[in-house]
Amino acid sequence: MSRVGKYPVGIPAGVQVALAGRTITAKGKLGELSLELTDLVDATVDGGHVSVTPRSNETPARMMWGTTRALVASMVHGVSTGYAKTMEITGTGYRAAVQGSNLVMNLGFSHDVVYAIPQGIKVTCEKPTSIKVEGVDKRLVGQVCAEIRTWRPPEPYKGKGVKFVGEQIRRKEGKKK
Repeated sequence: MSRVGKYPVGIPAGVQVALAGRTITAKGKLGELSLELTDLVDATVDGGHVSVTPRSNETPARMMWGTTRALVASMVHGVSTGYAKTMEITGTGYRAAVQGSNLVMNLGFSHDVVYAIPQGIKVTCEKPTSIKVEGVDKRLVGQVCAEIRTWRPPEPYKGKGVKFVGEQIRRKEGKKK
């Protein structure tokens, strides 16, 4: 039995959640998100809560019960307060800047890395070595951060590369004489 799915999702002030057929739509001050429900679960919007229930007691339905509840909760949180992740760049000469709708990074290659920022995502660089990714959709914010990180993940010897703020890099000892 899902321990996550049985708790209803609270709807904060300023957020409207509507259920039309098999689609849940959340609308808030930061934007609008929608989720198509699977055939394994049902959802109801009553008062200030969204409740998700499985249609049967089968294993796939119980698995989707908690997953759907978590997706609805992240939608409601996203349209009300949003999501943000901060990354830092470590390395001599490594830097990043936003130019128009592109993120231009100098990561030690012979050319600059140009990353096209997708719709619904806001990227800012307060410092040349700091990248802040903000958006309404939790999955999209994480995906953009993962794509930026793949250009130069942190290496274990000097720690150079793109990493999340607060992330611990396991360092290795170098060559010995």
